[in-house]
Amino acid sequence: MTTTEYDADGGLTRITAVDGVAPGYGYHHVVWGTGRFIAVSGQCALDEEGRVVGAGDAAAQTRQVFENLRRCLDAAGVGFEHVVKLTYFVTDVAHFPQIRAVRDAFLPPHLLPASSAVQVSALFLPELLLEVEAFAIAPAPEG
Repeated sequence: MTTTEYDADGGLTRITAVDGVAPGYGYHHVVWGTGRFIAVSGQCALDEEGRVVGAGDAAAQTRQVFENLRRCLDAAGVGFEHVVKLTYFVTDVAHFPQIRAVRDAFLPPHLLPASSAVQVSALFLPELLLEVEAFAIAPAPEG
């Protein structure tokens, strides 16, 4: 049975369960909305000076990544409630329990976006453990 949730505030629709598809844990299968599409480039654990934060510490790096994403979304006039898709690039999927724990501090569980995770052999700096890109939809203007 397909289960759909509507977010009246953000103007997004999220499908949590789809007939014939294995249940998703920690994401929604489908998210859509109408409005302005926003793409946020992959963010890494770099501070405003370009220095790596939390070398070797997946939780610390994830906090910096999500702070960077928050700043980018804010610059576009939206928040995490408008994110429809996150893509994770990680050097080791064993970091996912730490990544999800930190992510959950930024994203309410009922507003989780669609997600993909890819294990990569390396990122552009050897100290980096993850990169996350985001797609968001700003609500359509009223009127």
